[in-house]
Amino acid sequence: MTAPLRVLVTGAAGQIGYSIVIRIADGTVFGKEQPVELVLLDIPQCSNILEGVVFELQDCALPTLYSVQAVTDEKSAFTGVDYAFLVGAMPRREGMERKDLLAANVKIFKSQGKALAEYAKPTTKVIVVGNPANTNAFIAAKYAAGKVPSKNFSAMTRLDHNRALAQLALKTGTTIGDVKNVIIWGNHSSTQFPDVTHATVNKNGTESAAYAAVADDAFLQGPFIATVQKRGGVIIEKRKLSSAMSAAKAACDHIHDWHFGTKAGQFVSMAVPSDGSYGIPQGLVFSFPVTIDAATRDWKIVQGLNFDDFAKGKIAATQKELEEERDDALKACDDANI
Repeated sequence: MTAPLRVLVTGAAGQIGYSIVIRIADGTVFGKEQPVELVLLDIPQCSNILEGVVFELQDCALPTLYSVQAVTDEKSAFTGVDYAFLVGAMPRREGMERKDLLAANVKIFKSQGKALAEYAKPTTKVIVVGNPANTNAFIAAKYAAGKVPSKNFSAMTRLDHNRALAQLALKTGTTIGDVKNVIIWGNHSSTQFPDVTHATVNKNGTESAAYAAVADDAFLQGPFIATVQKRGGVIIEKRKLSSAMSAAKAACDHIHDWHFGTKAGQFVSMAVPSDGSYGIPQGLVFSFPVTIDAATRDWKIVQGLNFDDFAKGKIAATQKELEEERDDALKACDDANI
């Protein structure tokens, strides 16, 4: 039998975690022939909820689910994991200052970074879903350094990427399979830059550039960007709950492509530590277009893309926000003496 993959989901008692675990367990993420050992972590106050999730997963009778374990301590959670979905984070509460939110999450992701360094495999691959995702990934990678390389850390901008694909398909009267190579640059926030300059649309058997297929530059540089940037807030307004289903699906897409590689001629958006590409400071966790090699499971930032002045301005704005977040998070580390 193929050796099981040990997969951790933190915040597993929450909405997003609940929607992620079934996709991991049923073979959607790692394939129908790959057994998984699923580890669910949450705070002790959620132990009864976790137990209920375990019961449900057992009741699904899934051939790919080798085992499932609910835990409330980091040693049990992080020991020997192959993949980690870091979903659990402190949500922003009414009246909470941004710096207070960052400080609370620094403590969580510092602790989890240290747990990765102490207990996980050096090959562990990590996706951070909990917001502010880019900066949380930066902090986790900082504290896991020396054991887990920074290239094994990423933050999720695949939800924004999927939203951009969907909006472009809707606008052009095509389907998701007809649209490729949209890009999300920068932060998973309202400063992100959804860019279709290099995207293509296949309509009636003919592939053309997205700008030509849409034939409405004002839309692509205005309402399209705003819709993708603000989609999460609109869903909260409509549902009175966050976009858990689509976020979970995006996290699973992200890890699926990291595990199996990207398709030839296509790239996806991942927030990864910058290698200096496109002038983004080294180490800043920034969303780029990447390709992933199926044999090595290494991502590579797509090179040689050109920007007009409009794109340069958008990228500069999201870079500035990320640098400020990073600096505030590092200051929180110093203030907390951690």
